[in-house]
Amino acid sequence: MTREEIITTINTILVDDIEIDQEKINDNALLKKDLGIESLDFIDIVALIESNFGFKIKPEEMKNIQTLSQFYDYVESKLQ
Repeated sequence: MTREEIITTINTILVDDIEIDQEKINDNALLKKDLGIESLDFIDIVALIESNFGFKIKPEEMKNIQTLSQFYDYVESKLQ
């Protein structure tokens, strides 16, 4: 899967399932502050990412991820 496909899939999940405004989504967006993702949203996102990409996310691996770009990087690294 290419990085572009990863980004498209993640953005689709954020817009369609988490109901984040498409206009707020950009590489430098802060997950909590800019996108308004809360604890329950993270649980939903983790479940959707795991089912869409076929790998498990460990909570401790997510602690340092603050921007959408970092999240794309994380998913891409898990798929390599």
